Amino acid sequence: MTDPADIRDQADEARVAATAKAFRARSRRVHMLRRILPVAIIVLAGGTVSWIVLRSVMSDVERKAGTSREVRLDSAMFHGQDAEGRSFMIGAKSAVRDPETGQFRLMGPALRLNLGGRKVTTLTADGGTYNEAARTVTIGPNVRISDGGSGFTLVTPEAVVNTATGVVTGSKGVQGSGPLGTVNASSYVIYEQGERVVFRGAGDNKVRGTINPASSDG
Repeated sequence: MTDPADIRDQADEARVAATAKAFRARSRRVHMLRRILPVAIIVLAGGTVSWIVLRSVMSDVERKAGTSREVRLDSAMFHGQDAEGRSFMIGAKSAVRDPETGQFRLMGPALRLNLGGRKVTTLTADGGTYNEAARTVTIGPNVRISDGGSGFTLVTPEAVVNTATGVVTGSKGVQGSGPLGTVNASSYVIYEQGERVVFRGAGDNKVRGTINPASSDG
């Protein structure tokens, strides 16, 4: 007959053996994870860095591709006519066509209105934009408008030329001078490619000017 004490001893030994086996299995898993986790961290970090580098390279390629689609014209010259058949010419030291909008960025623009007529209005500025589709030219800063017929000159920060109508507008202030005197205004409109000029004030900034006395002979 088996002694109950022996049975208890055998059961204790079995539990100890099972516990030891489970502990060894956990130790192997922990040891394996300690080897795998650093490698996984390195792989993930490398993947993140690689993605950042890849995006940077892709952005640079896209930027260069966009730049390569730009059309640059040196000593650019555009000719056209308004609705009344009056000619105009848009010249610039250089012009760059934006591939997204189709508009031309102008460097050193010079416009001449009413070519071939009895008087020519000339506009110059530091820069500008030619929107051929909208038939507008916006130039500035340092706009200088010279009327070849009257000798009157306007200085203004900005001028917008509607090439369909030949009307020139500006709303950022204007100073004018010529043989007849001087004028200061908040805005201006030049009609009929220089035939008529209207000055306007805004609020307290009214149109101000001086008139030179007419010279008399003898």
